[in-house]
Amino acid sequence: MPELLSLDDIRAAATRIACVARVTPLLEARALSAWGGSTAVPLLLKCENLQVGGAFKIRGAYNMASGLPESVRRRGLLTYSSGNHGLAIALTARLLGVPAVIVMPTTAPAVKVEGARALGADVLFEGTTTIERKARAEAEAERRGLTIVPPFDHLQIAAGQGTIGLEILEQCPTVATVYVQMSGGGLISGVATALKRSRPSVCVVGVEPVGVARMTASLAAGHPVTIPITPGIADGLLAVRPGEVTFPHVQAFVDRVVTIDDGAIVSALQWLFREAKVVAEPSGAITVAAALADGAAGRLDPRGPAVAVISGGNVEKDAFAKFLTLA
Repeated sequence: MPELLSLDDIRAAATRIACVARVTPLLEARALSAWGGSTAVPLLLKCENLQVGGAFKIRGAYNMASGLPESVRRRGLLTYSSGNHGLAIALTARLLGVPAVIVMPTTAPAVKVEGARALGADVLFEGTTTIERKARAEAEAERRGLTIVPPFDHLQIAAGQGTIGLEILEQCPTVATVYVQMSGGGLISGVATALKRSRPSVCVVGVEPVGVARMTASLAAGHPVTIPITPGIADGLLAVRPGEVTFPHVQAFVDRVVTIDDGAIVSALQWLFREAKVVAEPSGAITVAAALADGAAGRLDPRGPAVAVISGGNVEKDAFAKFLTLA
């Protein structure tokens, strides 16, 4: 039986990261229709785009890294990341006063590369998939004597991300549905665990891109599987395989999984900017795309508000401007 997070794990993480991570706002965007338009369901936005570093990742990164023995931390931290986790490790390393090395894909957005370098991290580039980045990171860690802080597949990473779930329940005790992004599974593992262990009636919906539906494939197979990648605009959701630690949490605590295409993500990004004045990166907007689709189809739960996690806002200005003008 795989080890699953407890509420105590997530509460301990909340205490550990309180000196660093923000309690991000939960903003009401607009009421969506449910059950054929007969009921209005408020859509609330958990704005992790306003988190330190521009994304939720600081929660898990700081939770794990700050818990390492001081002698281990002092040698330095290393990770492999498509961008936001790399930023979080760079920031964590600066806060802890230790070196950081980040292995990013060759396709990483400049805003994330430049952000990590500005924080003092050494940025390396390797391939386009998590598997390629992980292999390079392991080789560098052995060569340099650094400790790997993985982007998602670790209980302490998931526990840190789970603090978002605790905040949602505190900010909106009547929440009925929560939409959460899925890539390797660190975010949804923590959030779903916090929600379900606190209030099992909350429906947790996992959302992933059509082109990288690794969780959908893995759930169908009953175990983590590796899938080929079809590049898309959600650059923060490109893991080709769920984590061995995170996947059992998805099996245990996620009620439904949906896939979203790039066109719907762009529409959601535009909707967020127009209706809520929120700047989100495509990976951050994907949950809103799922909520809008459920509202249009009358699938929203009328018992209470729906919450969409806006996981990050690290988007290049030129790309964002282009997204806003797409038809």
